[in-house]
Amino acid sequence: MIGLASLALATLAFVGSHFALSHTLRLRLIRDLGEAGFTLLYSIVAFVTLGWMIFAWRSLDGDVPVWIAPGWWWPVASLLMLLASILLVGSLRGNPAFPHPGARQKKIGPATGVFAITRHPMNISFALWAAVHLSLWWTTRNLIVAGGILVLAIAGSFGQDRKKESSVGQAWRDWEGRPSFMPFAALVSGRAKRSAAAPGWIAILGGLALWLAVVTFHAPTVSPIVWVWQSAS
Repeated sequence: MIGLASLALATLAFVGSHFALSHTLRLRLIRDLGEAGFTLLYSIVAFVTLGWMIFAWRSLDGDVPVWIAPGWWWPVASLLMLLASILLVGSLRGNPAFPHPGARQKKIGPATGVFAITRHPMNISFALWAAVHLSLWWTTRNLIVAGGILVLAIAGSFGQDRKKESSVGQAWRDWEGRPSFMPFAALVSGRAKRSAAAPGWIAILGGLALWLAVVTFHAPTVSPIVWVWQSAS
């Protein structure tokens, strides 16, 4: 019970501190600490709270699942994680949501790559991670952590839109009208061009490498590397 309480508090601290530092306290802390000082504080808080979550998670090794997904769902879930990996890697280049001094005066370019799929590829990748883990097995610690990450990713996306509308102004409002929040929704509706939604080789190859590394060490039963290795043995 103590372990579960620690994990719940750690998850609350991780999620709550992200919201507080990204929205409620951000401008005040940037004014007092400067951009570099704020970034350092943000990184330290994230590192400490994430470390607390990992430590609390590992202390609950005896947490028995009350439900496990059927075997056919695991490869599907693995493919969803591949999509999440591509979105994550693709979001690291040309992301208009990253801090840009003077962004109020700059027009945001057309949505291309993973940003034509969703305007929040990084947060959606985390939301997919959480949703996939919740779909695979139900343990108390999984529900706490994955549930917390899901709330952070979805609510954080809406909060980021509101923050950018305030700080960037009309340029962000124009941007919001082009790509969709829900993955592929703008493509289906015709608001975004399908030709622009190709993630690009960096996102595809980087996402594939990340996905292969994670599934090989974390879920080897659905890893192509393990399948090839076993077939060759």
